Amino acid sequence: MDIQGVVAEGFEPVRDAFVRNFQVLGDRGAAVSVYRDGRKVVDLWGGTKDAEGTEPWAEDTAQIVRSATKGVAAAVPLLLQQRGLLDLDAPVSSYWPEFKAGGKERTRVRDLLAHRAGVPALDRGLTVAEAADGVSGARAVAAQQAFWEPGTEHGYHAQTFSWLLSELVLRATGRSLGGILAEEIAEPLGLDFWIGLPESEEHRVGRVAPVEPPESAGTLRTRPKRNVSAAYADPDSLTRRAFAAIDPLPDENDPAYRAAELPASAGIGTARALARFYAATIGVVEDGARIFTPATTALAGKEFSSGPDRVLVVNTRFGPGYMLHGPASPLLSPASFGHPGRGGSLAFADPEAGIGFGYVTNAHAKSVTADPRAQALVRAVRSAL
Repeated sequence: MDIQGVVAEGFEPVRDAFVRNFQVLGDRGAAVSVYRDGRKVVDLWGGTKDAEGTEPWAEDTAQIVRSATKGVAAAVPLLLQQRGLLDLDAPVSSYWPEFKAGGKERTRVRDLLAHRAGVPALDRGLTVAEAADGVSGARAVAAQQAFWEPGTEHGYHAQTFSWLLSELVLRATGRSLGGILAEEIAEPLGLDFWIGLPESEEHRVGRVAPVEPPESAGTLRTRPKRNVSAAYADPDSLTRRAFAAIDPLPDENDPAYRAAELPASAGIGTARALARFYAATIGVVEDGARIFTPATTALAGKEFSSGPDRVLVVNTRFGPGYMLHGPASPLLSPASFGHPGRGGSLAFADPEAGIGFGYVTNAHAKSVTADPRAQALVRAVRSAL
């Protein structure tokens, strides 16, 4: 396997794990990047740009990262909170009056961010066109009857998080979430990451594809618990309905879908951008830039939800938009905050270790929150510290 890039002294185990992901765990094209104390210490890429192609993955190849988008998107409301433009304890309806329908009048902004809003699914799934039009999604979640009393339980808002977060930011600022991200985070930090891919960048993005783990993965081909399998198999379960809030499932290789501002699932970027982004949430990166104040960094890693997840049917932990370290989504340490993407991608920060981490792949496995390839890289980072 021809692996490109650089690794700082002491971080060679990350390169070894990255190579093994291709040799044993079935990666087709991927990249991994790590920052430590604001300095890039790992920047590797290899394989092919397209999961089922032959063109080499280039230094600037970007990929759709599915739900790893959520962690980047969450920086926007936290930045607004940091500036006094958004109150996490205020009712969502104080910004978005229509949202109080369906038993949601007591939903707070913090509930929305922490998957406690009670609307992980819709009575009718939206078409791809409706999901992307900037209007239909917000109307649907505002009108939706809550599945539980908001704030009392949590359940992963896999797709509806897009419209909840987008509309909240729009109502609070009059601007789109993708626009704020581009102008106030990505551009100042030099990040190749977009929620709403510009047509000018489409040529850089590889095609993704579903893959089965190879036989060489051996014992890593584990079976999920019976109750989890049953939840994903049952078309009437809240689990299936949450992931089917866009129905039929979108073609993630369609330029129109990639251009949509869907902060739950359609962010596109590089591993380098993800690692640098998270490094800038916990401190100063190489050129002196940062995103959060120390108080906001502490807030990002604060637990808002924990325990049984009504959608994922395992115990999960969430902060304000971030998934936190736990058995369902192991990160570097209990101090870590970030987000996995279903099928493989992972990005997070660890303020105690000073780590910003990003991994992207075009080979989408069946994993939801703990892909073996990403976990192998996290273990390698841990061993290098």
